[in-house]
Amino acid sequence: MKAIVDLFSTDYGLFSITVITCVIVMGIWFYRFFAKKIEESEREAKRIER
Repeated sequence: MKAIVDLFSTDYGLFSITVITCVIVMGIWFYRFFAKKIEESEREAKRIER
């Protein structure tokens, strides 16, 4: 229980939450970005094949 209190009430705990949140958001953004680029690349490859 002390760990949760420290996580939300201390400066290092809040910084940890911020870093974890940023990493998760970056992971989602990179996944969507690369998935979109792969899809565009596949569309372009199919267009060239015709």
